[in-house]
Amino acid sequence: MNIDTGYFESSDGIRLAWRETGKGRPLILIHGYFSEADTNWIKYGHAALLADAGFRVIMPDLRAHGLSGKPHEPVHYPKDILAADQFALIEHLGLNDFDLGGYSLGGRTVARMLAKGCNPRRVIISGMGLEGLANTGARAGHFRHVLENLGKHERGSPAFMAEAFLKTTGGDPVALLGILDTFVDTPIEVLQTFDLPIGIICGIDDNDNGSASALAEVLPKGRLIGVPGNHMSAVIKAELGLAIRDFLLEESI
Repeated sequence: MNIDTGYFESSDGIRLAWRETGKGRPLILIHGYFSEADTNWIKYGHAALLADAGFRVIMPDLRAHGLSGKPHEPVHYPKDILAADQFALIEHLGLNDFDLGGYSLGGRTVARMLAKGCNPRRVIISGMGLEGLANTGARAGHFRHVLENLGKHERGSPAFMAEAFLKTTGGDPVALLGILDTFVDTPIEVLQTFDLPIGIICGIDDNDNGSASALAEVLPKGRLIGVPGNHMSAVIKAELGLAIRDFLLEESI
């Protein structure tokens, strides 16, 4: 599988990266917090599976992650900047008909893009529940605790596991703290306006961002699709990529 890497400049001058593979219908997939495109989508075969299914898989590295710029100055972390960066990527690539998906923070970014008028054909929100979109402060508080107390977490605790994952991806703690300041809640009444097919694909043991079933219920055309695993393990299993593929390829929803 060939993976191409490209770069573009964000509205505030930060250099952002994306990875790409496959030919066909554009599909933008956004990774989770502490992660990057390679870990979320390439390493465990999801990108290859989707490329083989006829998609042009476009996988940005969010600012402060992966190959993208990791500024430390607070000015580079205004509210909703992650959504703004993806709109800039869409414009840079000249896309006007595409599918859109994201895992965890990527799913939250997708929701913010929809709230701001993005109009993809079909959408995947994965590793995400209703609370994680409507009340972002709880999850932000968890990660702020992780990042401000590195090396002090009880072995085996959720914070310890998050720090362990951070080490595997070589994340920049200062830049990643900035990301938490960009979070914006998407209220239920806004979610109820998302009148397009949305697959809520979540590990059956994943409650990290609240209830995935509750999220599917408030979306006019939301559908809950369970896959094996919890928040950390579901993303490494083939079933996640298969569920994304199957939802996007359905003739009608």
